Amino acid sequence: MREPEAAAVELRRAVDELGFKGALVNGLVDGRFLDDLRFRPVLRQAEQLGVPMYLHPAAPPAAVAGVYFGGLPQITADHLATAAWGWHSETALHLLRLIVAGIFDEFPALQVVIGHMGEMIPFALARIDTVLTPISAELRQPVADYFRTNIWITTSGYTTFPPLQCALAVLGADRIIFSVDYPYTPNEPARVLLDNAPINQEDREKIAHGNVERLLRP
Repeated sequence: MREPEAAAVELRRAVDELGFKGALVNGLVDGRFLDDLRFRPVLRQAEQLGVPMYLHPAAPPAAVAGVYFGGLPQITADHLATAAWGWHSETALHLLRLIVAGIFDEFPALQVVIGHMGEMIPFALARIDTVLTPISAELRQPVADYFRTNIWITTSGYTTFPPLQCALAVLGADRIIFSVDYPYTPNEPARVLLDNAPINQEDREKIAHGNVERLLRP
């Protein structure tokens, strides 16, 4: 990703020759989010190929880590900066930047996936939409609507029903994909949630396999 033109060529090779179904980007690249102009070749290629981009968390930049997580015992800082909070807040910010920067208007067929039951966004989406949509008149639709046209979430790392219930209530079942988060979270609780969540069978099948089949076209 430090060489976006070359990355775009490699993405096409990976899809056309090797059968890949998309690309995964780990957090920022040289301190820049994907809405930076330099990454347009990769986003354009993904849209043209019809494959999704998966935004995965990464460790925060040193400057951010120092301000937000400094002054704590190292093990506490490391976990707070990653799986306990930092990973999710940064990935949520990354995705929201893509929306308000107009990426999904420039590339309207581009599909982006985020994990961890939506990186806290479903809980906050009504407020996000209320604040950002009125100041984003250049966008083709309200901020919240991009979660029905361009964005998918996975259940990775979340194995209790309340976060799933929130995601279902806010986003609906058509954009949620079952996923595990091994080795950070054991696989078994994820499967228990899928099998036992008090949802209808149609939604369970969408989450288990139907949605990802629509997205990746295996």
